[in-house]
Amino acid sequence: MTKRNTYKYHFKDGNKVIHRGITNDPQRREGEHLQDFSGGHLKQIGRRTTRDAALKWERDGGKDS
Repeated sequence: MTKRNTYKYHFKDGNKVIHRGITNDPQRREGEHLQDFSGGHLKQIGRRTTRDAALKWERDGGKDS
């Protein structure tokens, strides 16, 4: 069985999406983004998923779902 250990996320400043991506460590990734952007927060999209499904979501544009 494939592990569901990957998170899909939007990094947002207010209501504006600055970056879309996937990670297996949301807290670490949010900290990395905060080094590049002056503010913002990471918003998890959906539930944890498999890496393959998360990569497909990212390739398809990372829309909310």
